[in-house]
Amino acid sequence: MQVSVEKTSELSRKMTVSVPETVVQEKVAERLKTLARQVKIDGFRPGKVPQHVVNKMYGERVRGEVAGDLIQSTYFDALRDQELKPAGQPHIHDLDETEGFKYIAEFEVYPEISLAGVEGLEITRISSSVEEGNIDEMIEKLRSQKTVWQEVDRASQEKDQLSISFAGVSEGENFTDGRVLDFQVEIGAKQMIPGFEGNLLGLKSGEGKTFSVTFPEGYSNAKLAGKPAEFDIEVMKVEEPVLPAVDEEFIKGYGTPDGLMATFREDIKANMQRELELALHGKLKNAVLEALYEKVQLVVPKSLVDEEIENLQKPYLESAKRQKLKKEDLKLPREMFEAQAQRRVALGLILGEVIHTQDIKVDDNKVRVTIEDMARSYEQPEAYVSWYYSDKTRLQGVQQMVLEDQTVEWLVSKAKISHETMSFNAIMDSNKA
Repeated sequence: MQVSVEKTSELSRKMTVSVPETVVQEKVAERLKTLARQVKIDGFRPGKVPQHVVNKMYGERVRGEVAGDLIQSTYFDALRDQELKPAGQPHIHDLDETEGFKYIAEFEVYPEISLAGVEGLEITRISSSVEEGNIDEMIEKLRSQKTVWQEVDRASQEKDQLSISFAGVSEGENFTDGRVLDFQVEIGAKQMIPGFEGNLLGLKSGEGKTFSVTFPEGYSNAKLAGKPAEFDIEVMKVEEPVLPAVDEEFIKGYGTPDGLMATFREDIKANMQRELELALHGKLKNAVLEALYEKVQLVVPKSLVDEEIENLQKPYLESAKRQKLKKEDLKLPREMFEAQAQRRVALGLILGEVIHTQDIKVDDNKVRVTIEDMARSYEQPEAYVSWYYSDKTRLQGVQQMVLEDQTVEWLVSKAKISHETMSFNAIMDSNKA
């Protein structure tokens, strides 16, 4: 076997592999000989077909099969001999040769990664705490979750819930499949497209209204995105919110057995503290990854970026499938995902290099703690933990996450840290953005 490699760009390689004709003929003859013992041809007893007949009938097909096998067997040998690490699948095409067998494999290789400067990254560590006012706000949110609606005989106002029927038309086409009946809308909840809820203010039961609004450019239904629409609505009922008292029954309903306000506030604070710690961990991790991405510059293989773009598009495609939309109806240009995909691929390669050079091994105890923390919100946490450990693929997902966190911890331990304090609400709001 002869191998030559041509560098066609920084990461692209064109590898030509040649196999001598004697090797090809030997493998073809061996396979044809085996075939002669197996094939059934009219006029010949099984196993007694003359070899020249088999050669004539099956020679071309067998040579093609041998060529495929040679590609499989020699491709990885050639990569090993040339010390090449391909990124993604190769594009292989064979060449018409009168003597021997030759093919070309075109592929990209992984980039060389320099970690100079990763020790000493400049990172800002955010700190925060749960204050009494934050607990008060949370209690109000919990009250709102148990809102009951009371019908009123007045014009609608902010925070009211209306039961309506409506029809929508855009560019002359009814997109609500006729008229939608008994539909609940809470004014100010921002559940509808911008402008819709505001048009419901000041209406009483039995009143109707026709108004126009424009669908957002990024609306999930591509046929309506960015287009004006006219809605014809009729109000069936107006209801105002009534919040429950924070009494013993209310408190017990949220899992505080003794029903005492002091215990309730402690439980709420503990839950909020866990959420805050997760958010702060996420912010620190993002800060480290952003600094790492800026510090280590590298060209990433296009094939890996393409794969990542496909992964990023999957949720949109699945959503479109549920809405019975075709892929062509979606506006998913490559440019929409390319920067994010490139960043993900680059960080994956850089973190992998840090893990390799620093010989970072996954901590099994941290994996166990992580899974147990995830299990706390379930009624049977032990079963949840067993479920993870019963499947290697599921477990590997957590192991990879923990290994990445350990790598971030190592980078933080070597970083130049500055500190900043933010309020609980600012932390949680920025997490939603």
